[in-house]
Amino acid sequence: MEKRDYYEILGVERAAQEADIKRAYRSLAMRYHPDRNPDDPDASSRMAEINEAYAVLCDCDKRQLYDLYGHDGLASYSQSDIFGGIDFASVFGEMGFGFGGGFFDGLFGGGRTRTRERRRASDLRINLSLTLEEAALGVEKEFELPKRRVCTSCRGTGAKEGAVETCSKCDGSGRLVQEHRSGIGVFRQVSVCSSCGGSGRVIKEPCSLCDGRGMLEETSRVKVSIPCGVDTGHTMRIAGEGEPGDGRLEAGDLYVVVSVEPHPVFQRRGDDLYIERDIGMVEAALGTKMAVSCLLDETELTIPEGTQTGSLFRLRGKGMPRLGSKNRGDMYVMARVSTPHQLTEEQRELLQRFQSIEASRRGQ
Repeated sequence: MEKRDYYEILGVERAAQEADIKRAYRSLAMRYHPDRNPDDPDASSRMAEINEAYAVLCDCDKRQLYDLYGHDGLASYSQSDIFGGIDFASVFGEMGFGFGGGFFDGLFGGGRTRTRERRRASDLRINLSLTLEEAALGVEKEFELPKRRVCTSCRGTGAKEGAVETCSKCDGSGRLVQEHRSGIGVFRQVSVCSSCGGSGRVIKEPCSLCDGRGMLEETSRVKVSIPCGVDTGHTMRIAGEGEPGDGRLEAGDLYVVVSVEPHPVFQRRGDDLYIERDIGMVEAALGTKMAVSCLLDETELTIPEGTQTGSLFRLRGKGMPRLGSKNRGDMYVMARVSTPHQLTEEQRELLQRFQSIEASRRGQ
């Protein structure tokens, strides 16, 4: 099941301050905590959802990741990472509740059953530029991505087969321990072994294929399907397409960040489109019908008589597709009444006659 929006869970705005988030969490906790709802079978799962939302939004770093990438931004976080450093018991203590410790320890790994932390290689990011038409229609893009993969010859060890030995300096531990005695006791300093770089192994003969690096540089082709209606800042996560794992680490993910280019004709504001159209003076005065391009199709717009420059006409459902929906935004057409120039003698006479009639009407 898809996770709900954290801001929606707590019932706060995206610009909410820390105090607002804490206040909302307290209110929900008082209402839904299982200790206050012993007969509700859904109380624990509902409270866990509330706790997770609070744990993310009350932490500046996690909240920033969530605001930028949504739930995908926290995909590499374990449950221990999500709830690490959040003192729920103290929050409940401030409210005078008589519960907290045991429930929170069991839920967030404070007891014996801690969630195993996932170790992953680095994620990658690529910026993808789209035209407004591509953003409206949706498109499949294919691009080349420079990345590394584990060497097929040495399987990431960086050495020829059998050409690895235990580091003699650290005895294979990867660490060096130094003890210093002083008048108040013994201080122990632990550092990474400089000979093996912390691996505990020393390469006697490097792999000829990767030159001892354990990784090969290559270019892979990645396809990504862009849904219709995306806007600048929309981010898609492609699992496993980041930096590769090496047996100890899972592969990272690839984040594709969309940027929609400005359009020479249409101006986009959310899901709505705006366009300016020139209308002749006579058409503006008498009214007319005209064909209007709506980016994805064309429609007819009725211009009422007496239209002035700056008049805005709304075409419902003719804007950008709404992301994740079959609906579309609206399109707005702003009229610009154009004044004729290089008049013929006949046109000039007609306008002078019109001017005379108008003057007579005002005089009445």
